[in-house]
Amino acid sequence: MSQWPPIAEIAAQVKAKKLSAVDMVKQALKTIAEKSEYQAIISTLPDQALARAKAIDSSTDGGRLAGVPFIAKDNFLVYGPDTTAASNILKGFKAPYQATVIEKLESEGAICVAKANLDAFAHGASTENSDFFTTKNPHDKTRVPGGSSGGSAAAVILDMVPFALGTDTGGSTRQPASFVGCVGYKPTYGLMSRSGIVAMASSTDTVGTLAKSVEDAALVIDVMAGKDHLDATTIDREPDGYDISCQLDQGLRGKKFAVIKEYMGEGLASEVREVIDGVVKKLESAGAQVSEISLPSSPLSLAVYYIICPAEVSSNLSRYDGQRYGYSDESAKDLQESYDLSRGHGFGKENKRRIMIGTYVLSSGYYDAYYKKAQTVRTKLINEFNSAFESYDFLVGPVAPTTAFKIGANAADPLSMYLSDVMTVAANLVGIPAISIPAGKAGDLPVGVQLMARQRADRDLLGVSRSLEGILK
Repeated sequence: MSQWPPIAEIAAQVKAKKLSAVDMVKQALKTIAEKSEYQAIISTLPDQALARAKAIDSSTDGGRLAGVPFIAKDNFLVYGPDTTAASNILKGFKAPYQATVIEKLESEGAICVAKANLDAFAHGASTENSDFFTTKNPHDKTRVPGGSSGGSAAAVILDMVPFALGTDTGGSTRQPASFVGCVGYKPTYGLMSRSGIVAMASSTDTVGTLAKSVEDAALVIDVMAGKDHLDATTIDREPDGYDISCQLDQGLRGKKFAVIKEYMGEGLASEVREVIDGVVKKLESAGAQVSEISLPSSPLSLAVYYIICPAEVSSNLSRYDGQRYGYSDESAKDLQESYDLSRGHGFGKENKRRIMIGTYVLSSGYYDAYYKKAQTVRTKLINEFNSAFESYDFLVGPVAPTTAFKIGANAADPLSMYLSDVMTVAANLVGIPAISIPAGKAGDLPVGVQLMARQRADRDLLGVSRSLEGILK
């Protein structure tokens, strides 16, 4: 049983002076301290969070998220503590401005109380690649919480806050949501501003939302969505917005779902398949039309992602050179040595691996063979998904091929780790919205089901997800 009421209820009671924002912040900070052994949090913001809470308690209109505490992944720029992206190279870096989505949340009364752990620069699927510590799964401390937003996902299930922010570049919100048992949402590319978020792969990066329920996630998404002059890739929000609390539950009857054939084949753990099969049966019992569809290029999506993503990582991480901000090795004798030592000591193994792969595929003689070919296949994927949505409203399948794996199980095998993303990367490559909803358990470990919709159909996806959530509980 969560200690937090629904987000809208918290805000309504704070505005009605039936709850205190200060008490909400103190409750969040107390839980964070009590559950520190899970190592979900890099830093807390007690002084500024309490100051904001006092201002909200004395206000006559606290906003739609009045007094609601939240946690941001530590690659979001937030005033106060260091913004590190869980990397040694950014230790000591203070945000000169805040991320647009943080500003939007705060303008509606939400209060950031902490920064969550992640794989350094969001490079990973387990939160083991953090330069600081490994976050533990709330259901089993010997297992990972997923990644790269593992700290944010764990924080929600540990009841530290009602919601948390992550990023989703190739599944980094949905996969940890599946591993810990919360809702994880990836929006249509461009629906939320990326300004003020440490970049990983700019053509697939999105803001991720983690919450206990679809309705809570939808309210937060509604606050954050929309164009931003600081991010030229942002798109207009839907006129009706994304808050589905006032939307009548349209149910599932008559909705057309397609199970992705390639996601249900070899490599899918039998216990995960059993849970997804159970979801399909419940959809059919609720009156939905469920078919199977083949997306022939989907098995190539992981290879495409791990060419395009490292290429963009290589470009984005070139700015961390020890000269302007972040770690700078003081023993260097000249500029070249400063570059070498600062980057050599500041970046972790996975950061270096992705930089090297990305530099290689962009290099002369290999650009056409790898990067250009990957972009060609990406276009083919887009066409296949667009074609699927001409016949079906939603696509359905597992989020990950397994439940949460043991800490260290894949640490020495990068390819095995990359396979954790095999069912999530396609949505990022084609820019469509996708969500992970708790679907059941395999033993004691959660399993999520993934739904996808056409571009800009975020409101429809949230609405049908709430309906499915209702029959899965």
